[in-house]
Amino acid sequence: MTTDMTPTHSAPLADNHLLPAKIINAIHEHSTQSTPLCAYIYDLESLAERIKTMKHCLPANTQLFYAIKANAEPEILSTLADHVDGFEAASSGELNWLQTHQPNHPIIFGEPGKLTSDLQQAIQQQIDTIHVESLVELNRIQTLSQSLQLPVHIFLRMNIDIGDIGSSKLVMGGKPTPFGLDETHLKQALAIIDSSPFIEFCGFHFHLMSHQLSVERHLLLMQRYIEVVKKWQQDYPSLPSKLTINVGGGIGIHYDQRPQHFEWQVFCQQLASMLTENPQFMVRFEIGRFITAPCGYYVMEVLDIKKNLGETFVIGHGGTHHFRTPAAQQHNHPFYIVPRRMSHTMVAEPSENLIAQAAITGTRATLVGQLCTPKDILAKDQWIDALHIGDYLVFTLAGAYAWNISHQNFLMHEPPKMIFL
Repeated sequence: MTTDMTPTHSAPLADNHLLPAKIINAIHEHSTQSTPLCAYIYDLESLAERIKTMKHCLPANTQLFYAIKANAEPEILSTLADHVDGFEAASSGELNWLQTHQPNHPIIFGEPGKLTSDLQQAIQQQIDTIHVESLVELNRIQTLSQSLQLPVHIFLRMNIDIGDIGSSKLVMGGKPTPFGLDETHLKQALAIIDSSPFIEFCGFHFHLMSHQLSVERHLLLMQRYIEVVKKWQQDYPSLPSKLTINVGGGIGIHYDQRPQHFEWQVFCQQLASMLTENPQFMVRFEIGRFITAPCGYYVMEVLDIKKNLGETFVIGHGGTHHFRTPAAQQHNHPFYIVPRRMSHTMVAEPSENLIAQAAITGTRATLVGQLCTPKDILAKDQWIDALHIGDYLVFTLAGAYAWNISHQNFLMHEPPKMIFL
């Protein structure tokens, strides 16, 4: 029998070699005999420690905003609120959410295709800054600010060539994309700003890579941003000497079974040297996934174990309609097995012997959910030491882009429990 504290896949998890005891205790505490467990468990204490550590590592002349698109649960936002410089919204819905749940913190707003009503809402709410994606959007802001007689602070989001820096799993710029202004439009954009008494230009916004796992490449990207802005300051004398450069987020999480995440402390140490040489710039981060992913766990109780044409399948109570991350990222998600307590029994079955025979030991299996689609796979062809019906599959790194990006209404299954520790 696998013990509670032993990882069940072929390599250790990235953050911990042990599943925290408080997660195991929460699983057993919320299990019932009548309904198999399906739940998200969020460890708010570890989240608070993580964000405090991240903030402590940052050098002077930096700001850290949280991108709520990663996970906007009110309890998550409340845990982060005292440790971040503000929040980033990517829709009017997120603006409204923040106005409801975190009304007293700075908000920055960026998305392509903003509605005129979105821009009006942001200006009327006097949020911290709007990230301008196009000349059309800038013209709309000019008209609205004049009509409303209200000031508006903006960043120009730019898409630039990044040369041979390389790529990441998801590229948001450095090639033709829907995001940001082409550099050839900068002169025209600055002319509109200069002619607009209510528009205050605060700096530039870049977000060219996502899922970045290389400290070296990310530092090269930061250096590229600084060099480009310094060149623009030479080319356009109206640009202020001191600017904020919003470098976006995009720092990745190792969802596969390699043991090393992005080395935040090393990155911050080297960034400090870069900023010491360029004290005229404030660097602003808007990070989501890297902050909250490690605090979340998705739990499915095992409903069935079966063989089909020579392959073993483990069916859990849940699936990708709750936890779309592995399907979206196209990976096998890391997991643990927590054995059921001996006192815990399933709802009465026709044959307990048949259930006992369904247990597997020392074999490979594919972990799936309850959906009537072959794409409902959370981890494929994984080594299993021991597993029984009624045990729990615990998927780690489930605190970002998980429940909130899932097709929650497909097949109208009940939502998972939400458990906040």
